[in-house]
Amino acid sequence: MMQLFSSRVRGFRASRVVCAGLLAGLMTAGAHAQDAEYSTDEMLEDDHFREEFGINDFTTPSIKLIFDDLGNLGPIPYGDLKRDARDKVSRDRVAVALNLGTLIADGFLIVQAERLKDIEPVGKAILKHAEALGTGRHIKRHSRSLLEYSALGQTDKLRTELESTQRDVEKEMVDLRDVDIAHLISLGGWARAFEIGCAVINKDFSSDKVRMIARADITSYFQAQLETLHPKIQERELVKQVNEALVQLHAMIDMPEEREFTKADLAAMSAKAKEVSDLITNAR
Repeated sequence: MMQLFSSRVRGFRASRVVCAGLLAGLMTAGAHAQDAEYSTDEMLEDDHFREEFGINDFTTPSIKLIFDDLGNLGPIPYGDLKRDARDKVSRDRVAVALNLGTLIADGFLIVQAERLKDIEPVGKAILKHAEALGTGRHIKRHSRSLLEYSALGQTDKLRTELESTQRDVEKEMVDLRDVDIAHLISLGGWARAFEIGCAVINKDFSSDKVRMIARADITSYFQAQLETLHPKIQERELVKQVNEALVQLHAMIDMPEEREFTKADLAAMSAKAKEVSDLITNAR
């Protein structure tokens, strides 16, 4: 599912007070739609609005840029990374959001590896999870297009279709006024993408490649976002386990610039990233 590997951080901290004001304004705008035209698209063009609402390179990363970076690391060992799409949807909204992120990342993986015959179950699972979150309005159209383009073998259109979901995730964030869900989707997607990146680098190791994906600012960001969740949500076992694994992964990644990563470092990070992905995928 948020750019994960190479883009700089923008809007690292969002003001909750200002967010509340923006949300109130959005609700008022919706209530008076007859008097003044309300355009989500126009608001998303405003940099100040994006920053204060928490829309940044982590919550809605460019799909194309993520996998452009991943493609520069080496060939993808698809057979080692392929997994069955989860067809059951949890009753836990947090688990659903995290899982949606991993599923979107799996969709990117399939397109990047050009294994289009595998997209159908992933596309259907993405739709189920999006509908469970109430975000299926835009995703349904994308899911249908994914199935159509995969049947026709149109890789370029598939990649474009996946990339265009970025904009629609932003729209859903604003329309549903639920930025926490977007952060969780992004966290799930990043964990799976990081796991994929580790597997790619392992086939042709170099410390420089590890440093391309081992971004301490990203792990710090997601830790901070978990701390902003409602206290009751933070007490859920899944959230506590994911947070603890993220803390451990951050400690592995947060190395001085002059220190080179080793293959042992990569193996440890890869195992921890897989642990996070498995925690999410196996959540009930």
